[in-house]
Formats: sequence, structure tokens, C-alpha cells
Amino acid sequence: MTQPPQPPDQPGFGPPPEPEPPRLEKPSQPEQPSQPEQPQQAPAAPQAQPPGFGPPPEPAQPSAQQPPSAPGGPDLSKTPEPGYGYPQASQPPQQSPQAAPQTPPPAAPVPGGPQTPPGYGYPQQPPAGYGYPGQPQPGQPQQPYGQPQQPYGQQPYGQPYGYPHPTVPMQPHPGQPGGGRKGNATLAIIVAAVVAIALIIGAGVWYSSAGGDDEKKNTANSGDGGGTKGAEGDGSGGATTGGDEKAPADPSAKVLFQVPAPKVPKDTTTIVTSGSWMTDKVYAKSGVAEVVGYDAAKGSELWTLDLPGPVCEASDHVTEDGRTAIIYKPKMPTKTDPQSCTQVAAFDLATGEKLWSETARTGTQEISFNNVTVSGNTVAAGSTSGGAAWDIASGKALWAPKTSDACYDSGYGGGPKMVAVRKCGSYEQRQLHIQTIDPKDGKVLSEYKMAEGIEYAAVVSTDPLVVAADVGDSAGDGSGISDFFSIDNKSGELRTRISAPGEEFAARCDGITRIEHCSGLAVGKDRLYIATEEHEGTGDGYSRTNEVVAFDLSTGKQTGQRADAGDGYTSVPLRMDGDNVIAYKRPPYDKGGQVVSIDGGSFKETKLMENPAEKSVRDVEARMLPQHAEILYAQGRLYMSDVYASELSSGDKEYLAVAFGTG
Repeated sequence: MTQPPQPPDQPGFGPPPEPEPPRLEKPSQPEQPSQPEQPQQAPAAPQAQPPGFGPPPEPAQPSAQQPPSAPGGPDLSKTPEPGYGYPQASQPPQQSPQAAPQTPPPAAPVPGGPQTPPGYGYPQQPPAGYGYPGQPQPGQPQQPYGQPQQPYGQQPYGQPYGYPHPTVPMQPHPGQPGGGRKGNATLAIIVAAVVAIALIIGAGVWYSSAGGDDEKKNTANSGDGGGTKGAEGDGSGGATTGGDEKAPADPSAKVLFQVPAPKVPKDTTTIVTSGSWMTDKVYAKSGVAEVVGYDAAKGSELWTLDLPGPVCEASDHVTEDGRTAIIYKPKMPTKTDPQSCTQVAAFDLATGEKLWSETARTGTQEISFNNVTVSGNTVAAGSTSGGAAWDIASGKALWAPKTSDACYDSGYGGGPKMVAVRKCGSYEQRQLHIQTIDPKDGKVLSEYKMAEGIEYAAVVSTDPLVVAADVGDSAGDGSGISDFFSIDNKSGELRTRISAPGEEFAARCDGITRIEHCSGLAVGKDRLYIATEEHEGTGDGYSRTNEVVAFDLSTGKQTGQRADAGDGYTSVPLRMDGDNVIAYKRPPYDKGGQVVSIDGGSFKETKLMENPAEKSVRDVEARMLPQHAEILYAQGRLYMSDVYASELSSGDKEYLAVAFGTG
């Protein structure tokens, strides 16, 4: 599991010490927290060689127990340690914002053979130390981990000046001239991966009334397990409930529309554009200080929600009547006044109407929020300096956690249930309380206390409840995950603990500030579905591939199910569809990406979509790597989008989002 290091620019994290006071009080006068501690800076890693340079990597050696069909991959046949109750306390970690992993050089091209571009068939990572943020100073705002917001005048992490972006001379966006580009094909492919490294994964949500059930809406991101059911049958499969997604007669897709990249304000290097949502009629995407709703099929603009400042964070969830929430800055930031993420707003995806906008205070200071979520009709936002909750329809304040020198709510997971990650104790003796709470009044319904020394945890799913953590900094790859904890929502007891070594599994989570932002996994049918790391394929040349495997959330053991991506492809779970898994397959250099449905019982794969193989389209798709972009799929439509806009440009046409469709 790999993850780029944290850029700076958002409120700091860290906390306060000792016994936990009563949790709730009205949001009028919460106590002031103590000064948060600062994490140590991650050490720099050696710089990775440019694509196409250096000797080919040594082939990975399969383990003795590994099936011959997946040479070099993780040992999928071994049984991980079963759940063992309360986790053992680890040594106090020397925590840092996920250290940048070292990356082996890609394989050199075979003379006369096809060139394998970066981003296809071999993972590329940014060199540690390049643009890596320095040690934050007390009192200075910090950036949420994984959010691509840069200080003014500083280029995005890992993206050198002057590098062109890939473009797509495809169907023009309504009201915009068609894109076009010429140039060296090999350079374009190399650049696609270099630029993609700078992308940071954002949140994405869809809800749909398709399938004949107008009352039931589905929410989805790569880590959301909404609408899941209990396990059925044995590890080989068992009965499954089909989802809404059906294979079309012809899975070949075409480009529906593209959204041109917005211009950033003068003297600004990067602006965050986190947030994308889809309904059966609208695709909505954050731009520079706005959210725009587009016709889901045509791309014509339906509405625009203007904001005084850029969006900082977006909820991963949508209510049954199509409402969601965002955090944004009250003004456009400048070099001398970067602004804080103090504004929380709810809006309607059908019309773009802003329902309300509110702030919350700790004493006389407005809270700068790190994360926002929606559960039921409640919007909750959290940070190291306090949290708050509002009714999504009216904006009425519902509750606020009591912040003190002992404990504070660092953030919330939403969807089917609401879960708080509450931090207690000093940095050296941190203890995380994973609390299932009533979204209406904030009352704690159940609580699981993790072992001391675990500094951060991410909410993978709220029902069933699954959290991820890097215990003792043992993941070693910056993914934020060494273990998953399956917890009973009702009793607060640990069901099982699943070991997920970073060298074997490709999922990652941001438990530092964004709390429920995870990729490379999905939860449903009381199973955890997770992508393995890439490894050598079985075909000729230097092809790479991986698998999707399943863990039982009651036993912690692998079920034995495995879906092979196929030579040259890499599978990444996006979300659940009933008991099935919807996955995006990153393609080899000469093909378009695919969307597939993996049957939750048989693990049989059904192709739902295959994107065009034309180079101009592939170049754009190559930028939208699933680890760093927002990817939404439903009802034969796939939307891929960036989570930042940058002034760095080669002069070629660039895109904020691209939409594909079948039929």
C-alpha cells in the first residue's frame, strides 16, 4: 500500500491530555483545547529514476504457497492471524504523516517491443523530499493528509515546472472549443504518470433511483459499506443479492463530455477542487470557488453554486432526497492571508441551491474544520480544535462534542451510521475511542477503546463498522494501514483484527484528518474486499497485474475468493453494488480502462464498460489514477475527475473531469 506524503496548509492536528469529561454540550461555549502536538517529519527517500531509465527490476519470487497463476504477488493462500480480541498495546510510535515509500525503477523497454508507460503496468511514486513539507510550527495551520492544497507560490508535490499535461481532443464541452494536441507520444505517456502523482484522492458520491426503488438511494466511495448485509454461505461464496448494475449488450464506451480545467486566480499555484457527486440526472463537481451541476449525459451546465472561497472538503454521502455538505473558505486565499476552512454548507444536488452556511466556535475562535460527513439528516464536521453538527435541511445546531485537555473528536464517519474517532490522552499515551453515536443528538451508543499508542484511525465503513490503523507505524509504506479492526456497532466489542501488510495489499486510508477517505477497498456482505499490490504478470514482457481478495469480518480470515485483474490490468474496488463489488481496472498502455462487477459469491467478473483505446483518450484517463482521483460509476456512466486546479500548464488543453458512457 502506497500513499504520497502530506502537503501543508490546513489546521494542525494533535491534542490534549487526560480523563475524558462528559462528551456533550451545546455548541455555544466549548472549552479551548490545548495546543496540538506536531508530528515528526518523514525522512526523505531516494529519488526514483525517470520512466524508461535504469535496469529492469528483478522478477518477484512467488512464495512456496502462492498459486502459480500469480507469480511475484502476495501469498494469498496463507491465512492471516484470526481476530484475537483486544489488541496488544504497542510502543509509543514516533508518528509522522505517512513517510514517502521508496520506489524501484521501472523496467527498461524491450528493444523493438512496445514501450510500457509509467502508470500502466508499473507503479510510479514521487521521490521523497521533493516538495515535501517541513516540520510544522506550533500555531501554524496544516493541510489535511492527502489534500493537495499548496502554499501560495509553491508548486504541487512531485510536479516539475514546465511539464505538460496530457490532453484529450475529444467531443467539446458545451460552450467550449474542442480540445486538440500534438506532440511526442512517448513524452505524453510519461508525463501522464508524472502529473498523476500530484493528484490526491478526493471524495466521490453517487445516489440513484434506478432499479425500480425510488425511495432507496445508494452512497458510494472506495471505502463505504453502505447497504451491506450479513454474511451468507461459506467462504466459497454462498447466496448473493444482485445489485442494480447490469451488463450492457455492448460494453464499449464513448466519451460523453469533458469539463475544461478552470483557471486559478492570479498569484495562486493550486486550488483544491475536492468533491464530485452523481445522480440519475446530474453530475456535480467542485471547481474554483464553486460547485457546478452538469447534465449527467450531455455535460451541459444545469446550475452553479457560487462560493466566496474554494472548497476544502466534501462529504462522501448524500441523503435520500439528494442533499450533501461541503467545507469551504470564507474568502479567496492570498499569499498573506491563506484563510481557514471555517464555513460548512449544505446544498441540493438537483438544483444547486445552498440550503444554509454555518460556522462554529471554540471560545471566541472560529473552528477550522478538517472533515465533514452526512448520516441520516445530520451534517457533522470535525477537527483538532472542535466539532459541530447541524440539521441538513435547516442548518439548526444539533450538538457539539466537549473539547478539553483530555479528549476531542478528530472526525466522523457517516453513511448508514455515524461514528466518531475520539482522541484521548497525550501524544505519548494516546488512546482512540471508536464511538457509534446517535446523529440526532450525539449520544454515544457504543464505544471501542483501541490500544494505547495508536495515533490515527480511519473509518472504512460504519455498517458493518470497520476501522483501519497503522499500528506502531508498522505498515512502512505510507498507506496508513497495517491492520483492520472489525467492531460490533451494538456492543462496541472487537469482532476480529485483520493483518494487512503493506507489501501485500494496495489499500490506503487517511486517518490523520480526513478520517473516512480510503481507496483500494470496499466493505459489504460482512466482507472486506481489498486490492493486492501489483506484481509480475504471467504474460510476455514486463506486464504487471494484481487481484481483489476477500476477508471475513467475523473471523478475520481470507475467504479464499480471488478475482484476477488479468495481465497488464490492475483492479481497484470502488464500492459495493448489493453483494457485488464494482471495480475499476487500470489498463495496459495500449487499451482503455474497464469497469467490472465482481460477483460476491462466485467472484465471477462481468465487464460493464470498456473505455476507448485511442491515445488521446488514454492520455487523459492515465492522469486519473484511482489512487489520486475521484472515480464514480453507476448505470453505464463513469466520471473521472481531478481534485485540484493548477496554474502549471504546457499550454495544451487540460481537463477537470471526463465522462464516459455505454449505449
